[in-house]
Amino acid sequence: MSGLELLPSKLPQSKTSIFTVMSQMAQKHNAVNLSQGYPNFETDEHLKDLVTKAMKNGYNQYAPLAGIPELREQIVKKVETLHAHAYDMKTEVTVTNGATQALFLAITAFVHRGDEVIVLKPAYDSYEPAIELNGGKIVPVQMKGKDFQIDWKEVEEKISSRTRMIIINTPHNPSGRVFSREEMEHLEKLLKGTGIILLSDEVYEHIVFDDHKHLSASSFAGLAERAIVCASFGKTFHNTGWKMGYCVAPEILMKEIQKVQEVNVFCVNHPMQKAFAEYLQTPSHYLDLGKFYQAKRDKFLSLVKDTRFRMEPAEGTYFQLLDYSELTDEKDVDFSQRLITEFGLASIPVSVFSLPGEDHRQLRFCFAKTDETLEKAAEILMKVSG
Repeated sequence: MSGLELLPSKLPQSKTSIFTVMSQMAQKHNAVNLSQGYPNFETDEHLKDLVTKAMKNGYNQYAPLAGIPELREQIVKKVETLHAHAYDMKTEVTVTNGATQALFLAITAFVHRGDEVIVLKPAYDSYEPAIELNGGKIVPVQMKGKDFQIDWKEVEEKISSRTRMIIINTPHNPSGRVFSREEMEHLEKLLKGTGIILLSDEVYEHIVFDDHKHLSASSFAGLAERAIVCASFGKTFHNTGWKMGYCVAPEILMKEIQKVQEVNVFCVNHPMQKAFAEYLQTPSHYLDLGKFYQAKRDKFLSLVKDTRFRMEPAEGTYFQLLDYSELTDEKDVDFSQRLITEFGLASIPVSVFSLPGEDHRQLRFCFAKTDETLEKAAEILMKVSG
C-alpha cells in the first residue's frame, strides 16, 4: 500500500453525475437519448466559418484575461438593449470557459470556509460541489410542489449572519419555469441592505416561450448592484462542446472573479471569441431562439398529448417535464432506468436535483433534438402508456 488510498476526499459525497449514468445506460441499450441537455443538430455553418476565418487570420495565441474587447463590447450592448443595465466592458465583463466555469469562479472568489450559500432546489448539480470545495455550507431551500413555487418566507428564515450568497436559476432547469417579476422584486427587497451576493444562472436567457419574459437580475437595480450574472453561448448557439460563456458583475465583484480566472485558465479560446464577437452583431441570431425552441416544445407536446403522461408546457429552457403518476408508483429514478432498459428511451429523474424525499413522479426530457428524434421518443412514450 502506498498510503495514498488513505488521503481524504474533498468531495466525499460526490457520485457519478446522473447525466453520465443515464447517457451510459442509453448507449448500452441503444436508447433514444433525451436525457442530457444538448442539441443533436449542428450549429450555424456561418458561425463555424467565422471560427475558421479567425484561425486562418492568426488569432491562435492567448487572448486577454477578461476576453477580447470586441466581444465584451457586444455582450455589454446586448445586456443594455435587453435589460436596460449598462455594464463597463473594461471592468465588468469576463468571458469564461462555459457558464459552469463562470459559476465556479464566482463561488471560489467569494465563498470562504464556513460561509453559507442558499441554494434553491431542485438545482443544477455543479453548484453544491463548488460550494463544498471552497469550504462553504450549503443551505438548501426546496421549491414547493409539482409547479416549483418558492417559499420566500423560508428563504428569509434561512438567511443568517453567515450567508454569503444566494444562487438562483431562471429560466429554471429542470422545471422549465421562468421567474416572475413579483419573485424578482421580492428577492430584491429581501437582499436590500445586506452584504449578500446574488449568483444568477441565466444560461437559458433566450429560450422563453408564450407570453413569458426572461427577467435578468441585471434588470433590477437592487439586484444588479450585488449580482453576478452567468450566461452561455453554448446553450444559445447549439454548440455546448465549445464551452463558451461569460459573466457580468459590478467592478468590485469582477475584480475578485478575474483574480481566480488568472490562476485558473487565464483566458478563453481566442478564435471562438473572434467569431462570437462578429456573430453577435446580428441580434436575430439570439432573439429568434425562443420561437425556434417553442416550435420544438409544441411539436413534442403535440406528439405525446394522447399518452397518460401529464404535462404543463415549459415556460422556458429546452426541457419538458412529464408527470407519470397515473402510470406507476415507482420512484422516478427506478422508472427512468426501466424506461431505458425496457423501452429504449432516456430521460432524467427530477428528484436527483432535489432534497431527499422530494419525488413528484416527474421526468425531464430534452426537446433540443431533431424532429425525427422527437418522433421516435413520442412513439416510445405512446407504448409506455398503452
